[in-house]
Amino acid sequence: MAWNSRVNHVAPFRVMHLLEMAQAREAAGHDVIHLEVGEPDFATPEPIMAAGQKALASGQTRYTPAAGLPALREAIAGHYAEHFNAQVDPARILVTPGASGALLLASQLLVESGDRVLMADPNYPCNRHFMALAGAEVDAVSVGRESGWQLDAGLIGRHWRGDTRLAMLASPSNPTGHTLSAEQLSQVLDAVAKRSGEVIVDEIYQGLNYDDAPLSATSLSCDAFVVNSFSKYFGMTGWRLGWLVAPERAVEPLTRLAQNVFLAASTPSQHAALAAFTPECRALLEQRREILAERRQVLLDGLAQLGLAPDLPPQGAFYVWLDISRYSQDSQAFCERLLEEENVAITPGIDFAVRGGEHHVRIAFTNDVARLEEAVARIARFVERL
Repeated sequence: MAWNSRVNHVAPFRVMHLLEMAQAREAAGHDVIHLEVGEPDFATPEPIMAAGQKALASGQTRYTPAAGLPALREAIAGHYAEHFNAQVDPARILVTPGASGALLLASQLLVESGDRVLMADPNYPCNRHFMALAGAEVDAVSVGRESGWQLDAGLIGRHWRGDTRLAMLASPSNPTGHTLSAEQLSQVLDAVAKRSGEVIVDEIYQGLNYDDAPLSATSLSCDAFVVNSFSKYFGMTGWRLGWLVAPERAVEPLTRLAQNVFLAASTPSQHAALAAFTPECRALLEQRREILAERRQVLLDGLAQLGLAPDLPPQGAFYVWLDISRYSQDSQAFCERLLEEENVAITPGIDFAVRGGEHHVRIAFTNDVARLEEAVARIARFVERL
């Protein structure tokens, strides 16, 4: 039997192969430092855990409306008003099974066969794959220091074609951790609007900002599609909960899609997430952000001593994107050998970049300071041998 040809555009996520290798080495008794997966070592905050347990104990296990629990949609709208001075009607918010559910809805609504989509290269691979599964062609635009590792208005002007329908941005981005300023984002929104296109802004790592205050496209435009998640800043990875802020004109068809594609997001997860917006939880989440900021600095300082620090430090998320071309032209082999020889697990750049990924790796500063310092020492031994 022949499979749907669009599946051929979905590449394997190679970090999972590294994770399996790392877990096998751990099972064999090796001390492996995990810096490969985008999941910090923090547990879900206790207020959220308690709210989830309370929801289960009280029998909150039935379906919610397809667009989400009304109280949670209102809480998310309140979050935008309080922290971003953005007035978002709760009716424009759809709660989804993870940010992946939001991306699925947006891709199915916005593109079809023959459409083209612009996004930065490197980028989170699933962003490309969702568009490919919808039948669109992705134009991966190479970015670097000159554009702040982001897809800016100048690049959009140069790469937009007659059949381009959509531009997708991410701030902070995965894998580079770089952000767009309000001015840069406004320029992008204007550039796309002049071309009668649509914009999706991936804000999944919003809140994990270290140099500037977090920014949301909701404070700049009512026409952008904004994807967010409870996984990263809020520490709810396994709860599988995200949301999509959509223009008013798109709410009805998106709700129809949600009704048919996933019916509704997890009810206990939605009740648990209500606690994410309490002052108690916010204080804890900010403490964790400060811990991640310290880890970022420790990792950057250690890499600088090895001559491996990035030319533009990450401003958000919890990743460092490193050029390893002085040591290797094969990031997969580099990562496998580092794991086998020094028991440090990092991610090959070919997972994220269409071009140049073989010269880069991603390191997640998702472990504590002592483990990061030990990882840098092991990497130093490794590159010295190279």
